[in-house]
Amino acid sequence: MSMNNTPAANRIHIGFFGKRNVGKSSLVNAVTGQEISIVSETKGTTTDPVYKAMELLPLGPVMIIDTPGMDDEGDLGELRVKKTRQVLNKTDLAVLVAAAPEGLTKADRETLALFQEKEVPYLVVYNKSDLSAVLEEQSGKERNAQTDDRENSIYVSALKGENIDALKEKLANMVKVDEERFRIVGDLLEPLDTVVLVVPIDSAAPKGRLILPQQQVIRDILEAGAVSVVIKDTELKQAFEKLGTQPKLVITDSQAFAAVSEVMPADVPLTSFSILMARWKGFLVTAVKGANALDGMKEGARILVAEGCTHHRQCEDIGTVKLPAWIRKYTGVETEFVFCSGTQFPEDLSAFDMVIHCGACMLNEREVRYRMKCAIDQDIPFTNYGTAIAHMNKILARSVKMLPEIRELLL
Repeated sequence: MSMNNTPAANRIHIGFFGKRNVGKSSLVNAVTGQEISIVSETKGTTTDPVYKAMELLPLGPVMIIDTPGMDDEGDLGELRVKKTRQVLNKTDLAVLVAAAPEGLTKADRETLALFQEKEVPYLVVYNKSDLSAVLEEQSGKERNAQTDDRENSIYVSALKGENIDALKEKLANMVKVDEERFRIVGDLLEPLDTVVLVVPIDSAAPKGRLILPQQQVIRDILEAGAVSVVIKDTELKQAFEKLGTQPKLVITDSQAFAAVSEVMPADVPLTSFSILMARWKGFLVTAVKGANALDGMKEGARILVAEGCTHHRQCEDIGTVKLPAWIRKYTGVETEFVFCSGTQFPEDLSAFDMVIHCGACMLNEREVRYRMKCAIDQDIPFTNYGTAIAHMNKILARSVKMLPEIRELLL
């Protein structure tokens, strides 16, 4: 996959934060080498987060995010600050931009405290260093005292392009990328293993293409040197009989779990794209535990069904139609379903008895973990589509037993 085609969820997210008029947008433009953000002397020019996908060597594909000022005022300003705080939930590396002549203000220190609270690695960038001659006379100790950590700060001038290359190198070196982080299933495979992928084609399937999780799984199988066989659920039985060898693994779309489990012999490992996505995003153990909440569901319970993306709903939509119907049938009680999509995930989950998330293919790992942590902190069971569906079909143990991080949970 080329750098330009890397999905946003696979990119390291670097967010630029700070007060209004400290030069965040100018700095973003300098770092990206493009005029992606409007620059003006007027405070509050950036009204919504601005995203720019790029390659930052030696780090690789990243998503640069320019945000509104953290000190924005008024009712509209409060909404902008709220959006900025939401950006922080998906930020892998935060950049606090401060004005060099002014140094760190009370608002800046509050922002740093927010980074620390959310455990986001950060770098303090003192912009407009060209405007303050006194900076040249400050000792290293005095300059360092503003952040108490010289390794976490740098002085630049976006206007004159001073120290921008050093800033980019510092950003790249601050994020440690584990190549295995992007393995979905490949670590379970040996070269020339056969993997059967079951992909239903119905009215809810996108026309002329596979959905992102299916594409990503196929790519990971290829990276492992294994063989992928893609088949519709309606042809699975005949294809399995003609295959001539037992597959190392069968991966199905979650909505076909029941039918596929009946066709596949019990000794054939079986899982779903959604379960593998939960594993990849780092919340599978939580999802497996959370699915148990379906067994004690009470009349009138409220379930939040959350999706990471927005798309046109169809009559066979799994999140809003099929999943609620399966849950009502399984639990035998009438439950209320509330739906959210995209970035509109509520921080306060106290009104819900359970959260069921999609596979989160469009969200990066940090944002998914943030959503999971919101649920854990409020003692709300958290699971995802595939895990819940496997649980309701009584095949969850079979669907996760080949995954090393889950074996202890099944003992």
